[in-house]
Amino acid sequence: MSLTEGTRALDVIADFPAIPAGWAYLDTAATSQKPKPVLDAINRAYGETYATVHRGVYQRSADMTLAFEAARQRVAKFIGGQECEIVFVRGATEGINLVAQCWAGNELKAGDRILLSTLEHHSNIVPWQMVAEKVCAEIDVVPLTADQRVDLDAMSAMLTPRHKMVALAHVSNVLGSVLDAKRAAALAHSVGAKILIDGCQAVPRMPVNVAEFDCDFYVFSGHKLYGPTGIGVLWGRYELLDAMPPYQGGGSMIDRVSFAGTTYAPPPGRFEAGTPHITGVLGLHAAIDYVEGIGLDRIHAHETALVRRARAALSKINSVQLFGPDDAAGIVSFAVEGVHPHDVATILDEGNVAIRAGHHCAQPLMDALGVPATARASFGVYNGAADIDALVKGIERVTRIFG
Repeated sequence: MSLTEGTRALDVIADFPAIPAGWAYLDTAATSQKPKPVLDAINRAYGETYATVHRGVYQRSADMTLAFEAARQRVAKFIGGQECEIVFVRGATEGINLVAQCWAGNELKAGDRILLSTLEHHSNIVPWQMVAEKVCAEIDVVPLTADQRVDLDAMSAMLTPRHKMVALAHVSNVLGSVLDAKRAAALAHSVGAKILIDGCQAVPRMPVNVAEFDCDFYVFSGHKLYGPTGIGVLWGRYELLDAMPPYQGGGSMIDRVSFAGTTYAPPPGRFEAGTPHITGVLGLHAAIDYVEGIGLDRIHAHETALVRRARAALSKINSVQLFGPDDAAGIVSFAVEGVHPHDVATILDEGNVAIRAGHHCAQPLMDALGVPATARASFGVYNGAADIDALVKGIERVTRIFG
């Protein structure tokens, strides 16, 4: 398994049985296709080694528990955290909600402020709106720069000691613009605020080290990282997790239960009520092994080259408007003048090109861009120049159909 340079075809395509020959899958930002090692890990877990974890004293349960916790160690190493700081959740959305309810819901008071940015996914907006309404806090929104990145200079000017939480996307799911996470964390900490970074679009595309970023919380979803759905990760500084109340009650998250009162397990178990998504965790482990086997630096370089090629080709079509910076990470959003993005996507699908069309769960960003929706092509390790050629050919057909 290796990755060729630039925009040439990848020899990893054989690892992805759900991608038939001639199908250009350009919707990885929504969800990635799954390589055979991940499918094999899930099938093996269900078909050969399955048992519950943390409860049984029989050998298979003990073995599965070891495998489950080995996956936690693997995730910690992958993002530069500690094992005790890794909370398994259903996805980034649940991770953000957990922090909003269990940290912000207990730490914020009336008059405190939360800082977001214009380009955030709804999952990094709505949970903060909910907690702000609950505690009577206020939300401020950082604008974008001319090349559509989070404006950290504006953020610096906006921050005050009343800001207690900053929540920003590491990579925009619409624009592909990359946040300077280390500078953003330093700015937040300069006024005593905590910072959460949404890493959904970052972890499949570039190396991430939460210790180097010096952030307080980091979240991502497994299904965008070539892993299964229904599993994600919340990383948090241990001292913050240890001070937070549990998110849900039930089995596994307890120390001792009595009708007189209950005490809770230390993190991360405190936040993992009920039987976990065992096979999802093992699939996530396999997915991390897969991307690191290729090399995240190489993946990032490859996807950056694909973005450059796609933007250069699309920019030659007069009716196409491009969004986001030239050095976007793996994502190209665009609009075709006079054609709704849904029509663009439908015509592309007729030519076996799969893209995303809509507001991408980022309606405030659409308002800022002055469009109701965009078309979005997003790349993965399985994409190459032929996929971009198919995309461009499809867009040229769109322009012919709509004149």
